[in-house]
Amino acid sequence: MPEPQKKKRGAKGSPRARGKDGGGARALASELPAESARAEAGPRGKYVYCIIQSGEALRFGPLGIGADSPDVHTVNYKDIAAVVSDTPIEVPDPTRENVLAHERVNETVMRKYTVIPMSFGTVFKTRDDIVELLRSAYEAFHDVLVKMQDKLEFGLKVLWDRDVMIREIERADEDIRNLKGQIGAQKGSTYFARMQYGRLVDAALQSMSEKYVAEIFEALRDVAVASRANKPIGDKMIMNAAFLVSRDKEQAFDQRVKQIGAEHDKLTFKYTGPWPPYNFVNIRLKLERAKEGK
Repeated sequence: MPEPQKKKRGAKGSPRARGKDGGGARALASELPAESARAEAGPRGKYVYCIIQSGEALRFGPLGIGADSPDVHTVNYKDIAAVVSDTPIEVPDPTRENVLAHERVNETVMRKYTVIPMSFGTVFKTRDDIVELLRSAYEAFHDVLVKMQDKLEFGLKVLWDRDVMIREIERADEDIRNLKGQIGAQKGSTYFARMQYGRLVDAALQSMSEKYVAEIFEALRDVAVASRANKPIGDKMIMNAAFLVSRDKEQAFDQRVKQIGAEHDKLTFKYTGPWPPYNFVNIRLKLERAKEGK
């Protein structure tokens, strides 16, 4: 098969709000302190893309979500910062344009900084609310930023043609092959024979897919820091995985994926990245009213 090609962010394809299902950090902005919510009146809020480690104010240019492509900048607390842009105080629709804008900002920032990606649609009412987020979750953010330092995420989906694999199984398994022949030659009802054939084929497919997936994970183990197996989508996909890779191992990981793809000509590899570590960061944040007297 042709070598699997790595698909970069921004390439054509259906956009996904990657943080929706638990990946990235999720802030419960609706539970912000009432005092902070009243601190700044007006129709504009702050959209948060990610958290980075930086002790200085930064600007990344007019890349933000919205028709006017607002300026993307940081809100800082100590040595960490939220990457934000101005936005109406409402959760933006997850349109292709908006999701790609969210990912474009993270892509730009991660070229130089380690990022903790926030879920798509994270909006705060005021700058003070974001500072409170950074203050209250400082230790958690700082710990994750240290652990994720100079690490990137890559996605790998592996697909096969089920009919091709069934023919492969029939050629290799004499019992299944003979049973299929009996069904074709048998007169009258073949219900029970077909049920038995189906069970045997399903078991063989399951065993074959598990073997392929285990081999692929093992082959990538020494060029990745960590991996995560997600649920395959549809009948053709047998593997839906994410890999956490150090920046200095990116080329080695690329080459290993190409090598594996070349060795498995009956499989189709879909390789994407680099991404922020969506599948390896899951911080649930809740800001609560400060206690009296604090």
